[in-house]
Amino acid sequence: MLVEAQIPADAPQARINEFGRIRGQSAPAGAGRPQALIDCQVVFLFNLIMQFESLKVFCDLAETRSFTKAAQINSVSQSAVSQTISALERNFKSLLIERSKKNFRLTTEGEVLYHYSKEILQTYDAIHSRMQEIKHVISGDIRVATVYSIGLYDLPPYVKHFMQSHPDVNIHVEYRRSNQVYEGVLGNIVDLGLVAYPAPDPKLEIVPLRKDRLVLACHPDHALAKLKSVRLKALNGQKVISFEPDMPTRKALDKMLKGQGVTVEHVMEFDNIETVKRAVELDCGVAIVPETNIRQEVTKQTLASVPLEGNHFRPLAAIHRKSKVLSPAIRHFIALLKKPI
Repeated sequence: MLVEAQIPADAPQARINEFGRIRGQSAPAGAGRPQALIDCQVVFLFNLIMQFESLKVFCDLAETRSFTKAAQINSVSQSAVSQTISALERNFKSLLIERSKKNFRLTTEGEVLYHYSKEILQTYDAIHSRMQEIKHVISGDIRVATVYSIGLYDLPPYVKHFMQSHPDVNIHVEYRRSNQVYEGVLGNIVDLGLVAYPAPDPKLEIVPLRKDRLVLACHPDHALAKLKSVRLKALNGQKVISFEPDMPTRKALDKMLKGQGVTVEHVMEFDNIETVKRAVELDCGVAIVPETNIRQEVTKQTLASVPLEGNHFRPLAAIHRKSKVLSPAIRHFIALLKKPI
C-alpha cells in the first residue's frame, strides 16, 4: 500500500529538487500511459527516497548520540530529526531510543534497526559508487575535517588542484582540534579527517600521506637564530611556546625532547599553529614547528627558521571509517593527497 508522500517543511532542497525531477518526467511519446499510473510511480519513488533519508537520520543519530549533530549532518532542524525518529517508532510500533537528559541509549529494537539500516545504506552507497565508476563520473560532496596546521598550509593547493580537475565535486573543509577530527570521522559527520601523528583505532583506516620536516622557529634577534643548525640538547632550559599538552604534536615533541634528556620551560601553550607563531614573533620563546608552516614569516623576516640536527619529521595521514563506502570522488581525492604538489 502506498502512503501519500508528505514533504517536510524543512526538507533539504536537494530532496525536493529530486522529487521535482522525477515528477517532471513525462511518459515516452506514444506510450499512452495513464497519468494516474505515472503519479503512483512518482509517489512510490519519492516515498522510497524518504525512507532512505529516514534510516540515514536514524543511523546518524545513533552514531553521534546527538540530535544537534544528526540535524547538522542532514541539513535539517532538530525538530525534523525528532519527527523522523517518532515516525519510525510509530511505523515499527517500538521504542527505538531511551531518552533522558543524562543518557542516550538505543533500545534492543533500536539496535536491530540500526544494524539492518547500516547494511541497507552501505549497500545503496556501494551501488551508487559502482554506477559512477561505470559511467566514469566523479561528482558529489566530500566533507573534510582537518587540524589547523594541515588545513591552513598543506591542504589548500590540493583542494585547488582537485577542484580544477573535478569541477562537479564540492569539498567542504572544517578546521578542528585533533580530537574533534577523530570524533567527526567516527561519528560520520565528515567523510575524511586529516591529522598529524595518527592514532591507531580499530574502527579507522589510516592512510599515510607524507612527513613534514620540523624546524626551530625563533625571533630573528634570538641567539639561536644565528646558527646554521641546532641540536635538541641546545634547547635545554629554553623558554618554549608549545601546543596544549593533550594534542598529539605536543605529546610527540615532549617524547622527542625527553629522549634527548632535554628539559624546557613551557611559557605559553596554545591549541593552534597561528597563535604559536604570533607568540614567537613577539620573542616570548622558541617553538618546534613544521617548516612549511612558517615559510611566509621567514620570507617577511618576522621569524627565523633553524634546521634541527638529525631527522625530525611530523607524519601526516588521512583517516576514514573502515566501514565507509568511499565514493569515486573521495578515492580520487585521497590518491591526490598522497602525491607531492
